[in-house]
Amino acid sequence: MLKTLLPGALLAMVAAAPVFAQSGREAVPYNTVELQADAQREVDNDTLSALLYVELNETDPAKLADALNRVAGDALALAKSYRQVRARTGNVQTYPVYDNKTQRLTGWRGRTEVRVESRDFPAAAALIGRLQSTMQVGQIGFAVSPERRKATEDEMIGEAIGAFQARADVVRSSLGGRAYKIRRLAVSTGGGFAPPRPMVLRGAGAAPSAVAPPPLEGGVSQITVSASGTIEVE
Repeated sequence: MLKTLLPGALLAMVAAAPVFAQSGREAVPYNTVELQADAQREVDNDTLSALLYVELNETDPAKLADALNRVAGDALALAKSYRQVRARTGNVQTYPVYDNKTQRLTGWRGRTEVRVESRDFPAAAALIGRLQSTMQVGQIGFAVSPERRKATEDEMIGEAIGAFQARADVVRSSLGGRAYKIRRLAVSTGGGFAPPRPMVLRGAGAAPSAVAPPPLEGGVSQITVSASGTIEVE
């Protein structure tokens, strides 16, 4: 009788072996679901950045460089009188100008930029208005400062995780499960920047001696904190 049962027992052991020997890999659990939930909040922009520039033409490249440097230097010197505003040089470009018909060199054209950043909008507006007597505004943008963004994101992490748990409970209920376990959870952040706004530029010609400060409204940016991961429904 033993000789009759032994082959069957060996067959059962061989058939069951692949279930327990999978090269050390953990068995994949059933009812795993990928989820993501977001928490969003609108926050007032508290930081302004502006780009101002001037473009000039000269027949002599040395005279062109001198003129560009003077305009940029005067702008940076003026900005120092506004303590709540930071100003720095931007891109500087010089390139030759050729006649369209003869392709001969006729002169040089150059561009220099000054970038302005501040959290004091009235002070920045006053400075920009004065700089517009010799320069043009290329764009103005607004953003949430790093400190405010980080503080807001820290407050919203709990909201994002709570939203993730609420969605996980909906999934559990829909699948008829009695409970769920979070197998993986990741938190990511984003947002807090408003796109730069191009400004209407003046045409070529003499700049006015005085320019009214531009009206500046920072608006809001939407900050998002996301919680994503995997749950296992039991």
